[in-house]
Amino acid sequence: MPKEFAHSIFEITPEKLKQMGIKGIITDLDNTLIEWDRPDATEELIEWFKKLHDNGIQIVILSNNKEPRVKKFADPLGIPYIFKAQKPLARGFRRALELLNMKPEEVLMLGDQMLTDVMGANRSKLHTILVKPVAQSDGFVTRFNRFIERRVYKYLSKKGIKTWEEK
Repeated sequence: MPKEFAHSIFEITPEKLKQMGIKGIITDLDNTLIEWDRPDATEELIEWFKKLHDNGIQIVILSNNKEPRVKKFADPLGIPYIFKAQKPLARGFRRALELLNMKPEEVLMLGDQMLTDVMGANRSKLHTILVKPVAQSDGFVTRFNRFIERRVYKYLSKKGIKTWEEK
């Protein structure tokens, strides 16, 4: 389970992060920041990155995707990245923490999938926020994860636990 749910990354402000003691963000790329089939950042996303940077919050992209996809997005923005991260395995999260040079309690993980982003980050002792996917469609592998997630959301709903679906 994530610590929090958010409709969008844009709900996550530098002020909120500072109150939480967060100095760095590890973020997924596809369907967290932008649609899985969109190559470049939107103007709104560029502005969000700038606000974080101006407030001293560092960012690393941690993606299971291949290098050409992640590099094309991250390089123009000057954001460090890790590709083929093999989330939810811990290795990618450890590498991201090393790039940030921060302790787990200082870092937030943003992602759109429970089985990769949240599970791996929780195992690495990071604060987790599960965001609503920015696209309705997914790549082939992700479709299986979404099937499992729908069952989890149904279970949570029966237990009275609210996700971004009910907010």
